[in-house]
Amino acid sequence: MPNRLAKEDSPYLQQHKDNPVDWWPWCDEAFELAQKENKAIFISIGYSSCHWCHVMEEKVFENEECAKILNESFISIKVDREERPDIDKYYQEVHLLLNRRAGGWPTSIFCTPQNKPFFAGTYIPPESNAGSIEGMGFKELTTLIAKKVKAMDPKLFENADEIEGFINHKEHPKEATVLKEEFYKNLMLQAKNNYDTRNGGFSQKPKFPHASTLTALLNIDRLYNEKAAKAMVENTLQNMTKGGMYDLVDGGFCRYSVDEKWLVPHFEKMLYDNALLCGIYAEAYLTYSDEKYLKTAKEIADFWYNFMSEDKLFYSASDADSEGAEGTYFTYTYEEIYETLMQNGYNDAQKMCDAMSVTHHGNFENAQNIIRFEDEVPSWFNDVRILLQKLRQKREYPFIDKKVQTSWSAMMINSLFKLGAIDNKYSDLATQSLDKLLETMYIDDRLYHTTLIHRTPRVEAFLEDYAFLSQALLTAFKYTQDELYLIHAQRFINKALEEFYDKGLWNFSGGEFAVKAEITDTTYTSSVSIMVDALLSLSSLLEDDKYRHFAFKTMEYNSYELGRRPIYYPYMLTQVLRYVKGDRIIKTSKSNLQNSAFELSKIRYPFTLFRESQDESYMVCGEKSCFANTQNIDEIDRIIIKSF
Repeated sequence: MPNRLAKEDSPYLQQHKDNPVDWWPWCDEAFELAQKENKAIFISIGYSSCHWCHVMEEKVFENEECAKILNESFISIKVDREERPDIDKYYQEVHLLLNRRAGGWPTSIFCTPQNKPFFAGTYIPPESNAGSIEGMGFKELTTLIAKKVKAMDPKLFENADEIEGFINHKEHPKEATVLKEEFYKNLMLQAKNNYDTRNGGFSQKPKFPHASTLTALLNIDRLYNEKAAKAMVENTLQNMTKGGMYDLVDGGFCRYSVDEKWLVPHFEKMLYDNALLCGIYAEAYLTYSDEKYLKTAKEIADFWYNFMSEDKLFYSASDADSEGAEGTYFTYTYEEIYETLMQNGYNDAQKMCDAMSVTHHGNFENAQNIIRFEDEVPSWFNDVRILLQKLRQKREYPFIDKKVQTSWSAMMINSLFKLGAIDNKYSDLATQSLDKLLETMYIDDRLYHTTLIHRTPRVEAFLEDYAFLSQALLTAFKYTQDELYLIHAQRFINKALEEFYDKGLWNFSGGEFAVKAEITDTTYTSSVSIMVDALLSLSSLLEDDKYRHFAFKTMEYNSYELGRRPIYYPYMLTQVLRYVKGDRIIKTSKSNLQNSAFELSKIRYPFTLFRESQDESYMVCGEKSCFANTQNIDEIDRIIIKSF
């Protein structure tokens, strides 16, 4: 049978179209054939910029012996987790159930011919002696599974039935607790316990940016003047941009660091990381007035526009690998940097190399160097950076996944509107991108999740698309006062309530895979927490309590865990504080809102919305009434503090 991936839109599936494995895309025909021929099902889930997915392709799926076993005894199905996050979430739950630990990518799932899973792993090398975390090598494992399925091994099928029963059993919280402002103190304790005092961040290694935790701590500092929260935020933000995980040459963050110092990353760059971090650095600048944070926020935005966008739409990711190895595009030898500096008249080339952490033996594999400054980035780097960019231009750029995703694009648009309050250039870009995203992904009253640029979308939207798009629309309304954005936001929120909400619980998807939505902030912020944010904003802006009620029921449903372990749910914790303390709405003329956008964005109280009125002064209002009027923006913070 031929490999069937050539006609698929997904860049990840396209990467596997020439494998000797007879891949199927996810479709009914594949599962029907598995039952008809009594073959086990192998489901492989990954994404185009995943380093270990490439390793497994090279070592296993390009291996003729592995392919022969799969083709003879299995129906093999490839899934792009970014195209079908509902399928991915379902099988991540399977992995967690079977292994008692979180999974990752590539995800390797083996099922009975009836599509009942019984084994879940991640990267599985071809041979058993290659250090697989699963124990067996791929050849040994698939040979054993094929033998057991052919023999109709009763134990294997009993286990599969039992596993399916566990997966389909939905547990509800045992009790609810009162939503309290004091929850934040528990978050502070838990954040301090996880905090790396030397390098910043909230783990040792590997190290992820934990954007939602940083956002929560920033808001806690703004609300309570918590010095410890400020110290954790600032130390982390400063350490993350020393170079390595943050690309000082082109701009933008890589997905995570393999060491505790943020030095050596896996070099893939994801839209969601960069979108969320762009927003955090912009808000940190508005809070602490440190120009370095603004510079980073702008560099992230500029990188995505210059390298990762087309026709006002954002690409989803770029790869870690190029020219057959990880990091090739990003790293330098000592000789090429030293010679470039000397050729361009820099007589202090050695001192400059020392400052950039560039040495003969390197700080990465094979005597390669990652550009990094342990101290402040010097002014001369502005010119040197251009020379380093020119060196990179001679190299092959990593593969770019040109999928457009509604949720991730909306994250970036949301951050660009925040940045636009500081520099109007980004507000214009945000408006253009939002309008183009709606034109591309909202067709005939139906919202879609993903498509390739200039293709018609086919995968319908999930909860995360409704949530992040609604949030971006409400932020767009905040800074433009364009009522059309507010109307769109209400429409999408109403649709999400209709499709995904059930008495405090939210599903991530409907239909074939009605997967429960996570409330934990994992790879990025929980779509449930973002929906709570959007519901509270809509309630305040429309003065409609039903949206506030849905937000409350969602938080109440999760309140027991939220009170005990807020470190896992930092964005929802922020919304609890918002619910308890209440929004403040600034009402003034449209010209005041536009001309004073920067000053208004610096208001310290984090739960502040704007509404156009006929008044030339600034009216400060709560959710039910207005209680102060001032001509002076600088007075607004004092008025808000007095209102509690």
